[in-house]
Amino acid sequence: MDTILSPLYIAVSWIIVQFHSFYSLIFDKDSGAAWGLSIVSLVVLIRICLIPLFVKQIKSTRNMQALQPKMKAIQERYKSDKQRQSEEMMKLYKETGTNPLSSCLPILAQSPFFISLYQVLNHIAQNKVVGVIDQPLLESAQKAHIFGAPLAAKFMDSAEKIQSLGASVVDVRVVTIVMIVLMSASQFYTQRQLMTKNVDLTVKTPFMQQQKMLMYVFPIMFAVFGINFPVGVLVYWLTTNVWTMGQQMFVIRRNPTPGSKAFEERQERLRAAGKIVEDPAEVAAKQAAEEARQNRQQPKRQTKSKRQTGGAPAGGAQNRTRAGSASGASGSGQGAAKKPSLEKKDAQEGKGKGGASGARTTKSGQRKGQQRPKHPTKK
Repeated sequence: MDTILSPLYIAVSWIIVQFHSFYSLIFDKDSGAAWGLSIVSLVVLIRICLIPLFVKQIKSTRNMQALQPKMKAIQERYKSDKQRQSEEMMKLYKETGTNPLSSCLPILAQSPFFISLYQVLNHIAQNKVVGVIDQPLLESAQKAHIFGAPLAAKFMDSAEKIQSLGASVVDVRVVTIVMIVLMSASQFYTQRQLMTKNVDLTVKTPFMQQQKMLMYVFPIMFAVFGINFPVGVLVYWLTTNVWTMGQQMFVIRRNPTPGSKAFEERQERLRAAGKIVEDPAEVAAKQAAEEARQNRQQPKRQTKSKRQTGGAPAGGAQNRTRAGSASGASGSGQGAAKKPSLEKKDAQEGKGKGGASGARTTKSGQRKGQQRPKHPTKK
């Protein structure tokens, strides 16, 4: 590994030494500020060189999002034929000029520099000369501390090794934990910002599920592997995450994905600034739709008693009940008044036909078809 990456060791160490020479004019050459800012400057230089790859990554990510419906259709169509499915996928990539690996280019391009910096700091911790860092620079780097933690110290180092670097275990553990938390939080926020603001929410695709999974996987990976990174590497990776977060915020604000939340916010800003002039008919249609939505009211939920009374209020139902009882009472009163006259008339008719039969007819007429039960002694 050292033989293969030896040219990168020389390149990384040379860049750090040059920045260290510059910052030594401002700070003490053995201070953590001089060496820490040298590592930060290394990150900035690498990320500036990777800007073209970052732009290509954004374009590739958008193309992949746009192709997700077609990819899903191919998967459903050739579900039982994996070979044909792969051929159709490759054909789709070729026709659209999309490379699935383009989204990983910045990370892949950074990996050699990351490994080289790790090995350079590891050599410093072992008191070994590496690249262009000679013995005087090696001693100066070993004296450099960031908030009390040496650049070459790790969370898992023993107390004897940390003491040999001129620091305490507590200082190293506290500084590394804080850096790991910040590193994981910045990675999580960067991925969450991408998912919530720069994704077309109208299309639900497996790509969105993958991005959502990465939002939780990457911070966990940083937290697990971070305990084995030297403090200088944590400074490097934390600076990289902060740079990525800021770069992504700039891109999302200036050039968001169509159909995303950030795209709608940008359109609103342009309308407010008068840079977008919409068709009056389209504006009127949107206003009418918004007014219709606001004026539309959901029917109120009725109680059981209201549903039984046909939706009328309880007071109306009581009034109708009282009115009905009053009318029933008046009707019964009129019926009681008419009863004697009917009985007299029936009695007079019964006298002509026979008293007994008339009486029975009168009694049976009072009950209107109801039969009077016979006495048990009568047959």
